[in-house]
Order: sequence, then C-alpha cells, then structure tokens
Amino acid sequence: MGKKIVLTGGGTAGHVTPNLALIPYLRKEGYEIAYIGSIGGIEQKLIEDFGIPYTAIKTGKLRRYFDPQNFTDPFRVMQGFHEAHKFLKEYRPNIIFSKGGYVSVPVVHAASLMRIPCICHESDLTPGLANKLCTPFAEKICCNFPETMKELPESKAVLTGTPIREELFKGDKETGKKLCGFTDDKPVLMVIGGSLGAASVNRSVRGALDGLLKDFNVVHICGKDKMDNLMLTIPGYKQFEYVKNNLNHLYAMADIVISRAGANAICELLALKKPHILVPLPTGRGDQKLNAASFKAQGYSICVDDDDLPDVILDKVHELYENRQHYIDVMAKSSQINSVPIIMNMINELAK
Repeated sequence: MGKKIVLTGGGTAGHVTPNLALIPYLRKEGYEIAYIGSIGGIEQKLIEDFGIPYTAIKTGKLRRYFDPQNFTDPFRVMQGFHEAHKFLKEYRPNIIFSKGGYVSVPVVHAASLMRIPCICHESDLTPGLANKLCTPFAEKICCNFPETMKELPESKAVLTGTPIREELFKGDKETGKKLCGFTDDKPVLMVIGGSLGAASVNRSVRGALDGLLKDFNVVHICGKDKMDNLMLTIPGYKQFEYVKNNLNHLYAMADIVISRAGANAICELLALKKPHILVPLPTGRGDQKLNAASFKAQGYSICVDDDDLPDVILDKVHELYENRQHYIDVMAKSSQINSVPIIMNMINELAK
C-alpha cells in the first residue's frame, strides 16, 4: 500500500503554488495526496485542476494588531484544529507538507499531537507568524534565503529554494512570439506584477513605452482589470490581465524581466535564469524589500525602488540587457534552484 501525504497552505497563491509544483513528483513516487485548506480559500480553486480531495476547515487570521475579530478568531482556530484532527485521524497520512498561511497552523498542531511528521516551507526572508507558530512542531523547515537560516532552529532549517512547476521549464520561444504577435527579432522585455498586478509598475512601463519599443518588444502581464484599452493596437506591445496556461512560453520568449519581489516570482526567475529588475512592493510587512535586497546581495538582481522607477526605467532596462549574460552566469551557480529533489528526499525519509 502506497504512502499518504497531506498538503496544506493557503490564503494567497504564494502559499499554494509550491505545493502544486510538488504534486507531479509525489505522484511519480506513488503517494496518495489529500489537501487541507480554508473554506472558500484561493487554494480550493487552484487545487481543483489536480483532482485531489480537498478538506476545508475553519481558520482565523492571526493578527499582530487590534481588531474586534481577535476575540472570535481564536475560537475559529480551535474549531479548525478539531476538524483537522478528525480528518487526520481518519486519513492517517505518513507525513504533512505545509506551505504556511493561517490554515496551516491547526493542521500542523493536530499532526504533531498524532506524531505525524511535518515539513514546513517558508518563502520569505523573515518567517511569517503562521510558520513561527508551526516551527516548534515541525521536523524540518525549508527556506529560500541564506539569511532565513539564522532565524530558524539550526537543527531544522534547510536551504532549499522554492519548488517550481515543472511546466515552466518546458516553454517554447516561438509559441510565445505567436501568442504576442511579435514578428521581428527584437529582444523581449517581460513585465509581471503578481496576480493582482502592480499599478505603479504598469504606469512606469506605459510612460516609458515609446523609448522601450525602439529596442524591445514588450509583453506586459498587468493584472486583473488593469489593461489599458487605448494601447491594445500598439505594435510590439502585448498586454495580458493574467496568464495561467501559457506563462512557460512567455518566459521562454523573454530575454529580460521586470517583476515585483514576491518570493515565488523571484524563485521562478532564479530557476529559469532570467535576468531581471526587481521593484519590491513598498507597502506590507516589508518582506518584498528584504527578498529583493537578498537577491541583489547574492548578485542575481538589479533592484529599483518603486518611487524611482519612472525616472530610471529606460537606463536600467538597457543596463540589464547589456549585462544579461553576467546575471545568467551568477544565477546558474545558485544552490537554491534544485529544490524539488532536496524536498522529495526529505519527504521520503520522514514518511517511512
């Protein structure tokens, strides 16, 4: 009888996509897979395509600030713990792999009580609150950045990088050009701002478009409801709201990339060895700025502050393109681009 694994994590796409990347490899190894997520969470929609049984549990947000829901959410977390415990008792998995997010906390705690080993994965440079609460109960904690190792218990921390979806490595440059209607041999600049897009990056790119199009074709993934209908017919400029199935072909076509600095996005750029400019989100808990600073320090990235982008975009794009081979060579030496075999070995070892 094959081994069983429960995947958990949710709240944002970043807490789900690394789990999705592991699924083909887990199936090859003969694992039976189940998923525990939140009720109505983004993870449920993303898991549907894989035909994996999904169990929804109640979850509460763990806030570091005052909110009236702070008084009710602990009870939701307790309910989630009982629901997770009930499912794990019936399913009897050999191991849990948790990608974080608030839904993972009751799952990892329940598994710990039942002596089911857990591996957690932290994407950002500084561990989020959910993973901090899971750390005492995890056997191993995978991370993306050398700096994160200092924030975790030495016996548990493993520098792995993020699992990248297998299909991203199988893109075709010519298919990408056809999707965009690019017919000449100009190099391609790809602009990607995360699933919701990045309004300030969009403005900067469109403001500099005349200059960019002199030397580049531009494919711009601009986010939901952020396309500019007045720019739909400009030759050499192709906009998409969101790309699900053909992202691999666009990556294959791209010579250089401008991106936000979310952990999954930058790990994809690193794994695909795409020279890039990072423009970290200026708000939030600061993780994008830290992610970008780490990648810059390791020599992988050019980093630009959000406020500075409109003034420097043309110069930085040309600087990156002229030095693109240097960045490719540095990324090729990274120890953070071979995560799947490392994580699969850990799973197999602990699932015995």
